[in-house]
Amino acid sequence: MAGTPPGEEQTMRSSALPDEAEARAALVLSLRRQGVGARDVLSAIERVPRRLFLPARHHSLAYEDVTLPIECGQTVSSPSLVAFTAQALDVSPEHSLLEIGTGSGYQSAVLAHLTERVETVDRFATLADLARRRFAALKLDNVTARQGDGFEGLKQKGPFDRIVVTAAIPSVPDNWVQQLKPGGILIAPVGQSMQPQSLIRFVKTESVMTAETLMPVRTVMLQPGVAQRL
Repeated sequence: MAGTPPGEEQTMRSSALPDEAEARAALVLSLRRQGVGARDVLSAIERVPRRLFLPARHHSLAYEDVTLPIECGQTVSSPSLVAFTAQALDVSPEHSLLEIGTGSGYQSAVLAHLTERVETVDRFATLADLARRRFAALKLDNVTARQGDGFEGLKQKGPFDRIVVTAAIPSVPDNWVQQLKPGGILIAPVGQSMQPQSLIRFVKTESVMTAETLMPVRTVMLQPGVAQRL
């Protein structure tokens, strides 16, 4: 089991900051102004304490709409990207969902408030372990984090109604298509490192995958394999 980074134990145990509820409410209002209209998504964003998913040095920025660095050289997506992605996924309570790239676990926690079952995979054991601790602290028992190769998906738990990817890919792997139910939705950033990337919504029909570009994004590339360190 990976050790707890400096400040993480304090983060897990500390109570909410006095103005945290107000900050979350202000974030939701900002997301409304940006076009997020799904009430269930906005409610999930407001219920999840983003501060819990950040190193202590970034707590003051927890409810700013910015991408922030986390452990293992990775990042946590901005709340607006998480909200727009969740809205575009069109998740229902009975759905099963696979997330490729757990990261801090923030998006996983938001999605856990929207659907019945969330499986999330990350190549870093440290990130999967920290996410499990955070889910336990929030009593989210319908989300499971594990270390694995995201490009392989999670065949033993599929097929899934929804698949969401948090890092960029050059194209959608066949493994993911096979693990997505007919009529299912897959959302992923598509592009190359240091080049324009787009968040794309794929819908699986009986014969093809249709694609719709949602917005430009910039994120790290998804790496194959399982990290041997961290």
